[in-house]
Amino acid sequence: MKLHKVMAVTTLLLILLTVNALVYQQEKLLSDGEKILLKLRVVDPRSLMQGDYMALDYELAAQIRMNLAEQRHDVDRPLRPQDAFVVVKVDKDNVAEFVRIDNDQPLAGNERRLFFRVRNNSIKFGTNAFFFEEGTASNYQDAQFAEFRVNQEGDLLLVSVQ
Repeated sequence: MKLHKVMAVTTLLLILLTVNALVYQQEKLLSDGEKILLKLRVVDPRSLMQGDYMALDYELAAQIRMNLAEQRHDVDRPLRPQDAFVVVKVDKDNVAEFVRIDNDQPLAGNERRLFFRVRNNSIKFGTNAFFFEEGTASNYQDAQFAEFRVNQEGDLLLVSVQ
């Protein structure tokens, strides 16, 4: 019986340490990450099940999709699930523009690597939804950019839409 209690406490401590480490990583990214803006495409606020939120789609995602389809010479076949990096050029206003899918070439001074995932034939950056306080949808309906923080590893954290 005593061994079970020790195992339970040890497991609980490991879970708490893991959760706190993840929170610390996100807080560090939020405070130290570089500001990057991704141009939004048409967005869709509202969800009956989740409350007010904005489904995010990015111009960069469409460019990645086209590039991946061109690489395999088949635009009609669904994209295969993968984790990868895209190289973007960041202008003076911190707006990111597609350069290429990362191929381990050195980056120019204004280029950054951004991590993305392909899941269910969709390109995902960190998150593809922005939740906001109920009744404030009008504040976001004309949003043109999603503001992220990005670290040296290319991890993204959504901060706001504007």
